[in-house]
Amino acid sequence: MHRRTAFLATPALLVTLLVTLPGPPAEATPGAATFMLPRAGALTITAPVAMSLGSAPPGGTMTVQMQTMTVTDTREPGAGRWTASVSSTNYTRTTTPVVTIDRANMSYWSGPATATQGGGTFVPGQPTAAQRVSLSATRVAFSHVAIAGVNNCNWRPTLTMSIPFAGVTTGTYTGVITHSVA
Repeated sequence: MHRRTAFLATPALLVTLLVTLPGPPAEATPGAATFMLPRAGALTITAPVAMSLGSAPPGGTMTVQMQTMTVTDTREPGAGRWTASVSSTNYTRTTTPVVTIDRANMSYWSGPATATQGGGTFVPGQPTAAQRVSLSATRVAFSHVAIAGVNNCNWRPTLTMSIPFAGVTTGTYTGVITHSVA
């Protein structure tokens, strides 16, 4: 469906250009005209602004499902492929004594798509809790492959923080989880 729309829109634009361009003077030799149509649209990701994991004792875990993540791709024609990535900072208690919980203690799994629109294949980075990954490095959260055209994908990832047994103190720890798309 999206391919047909793109195919029909392009000839309509060309017809408009041909109708509005003046013809060459009778004595002129026709030449080639070159023009470029910029790609319309954008590739964006929407993520929750802030959230709380709650609390747990040393050696415990906290698990929370994030609000909906959305990638929207309106770059038609062309494009179609994208990869959403997720990364994390360390988690720091900023009051004295300053204490840090390493980002490797934060696990992530994307879960399946909760909604999709458009053609192609939407691929979760980690479909189930059994496939969760540590955020010790940047990870693939979701991707879209194959068919070009306008598309979007929603998912609700889950985070699990494992609190170390030693080296932590009571307090509020703050870190940043970043989702990006390219």
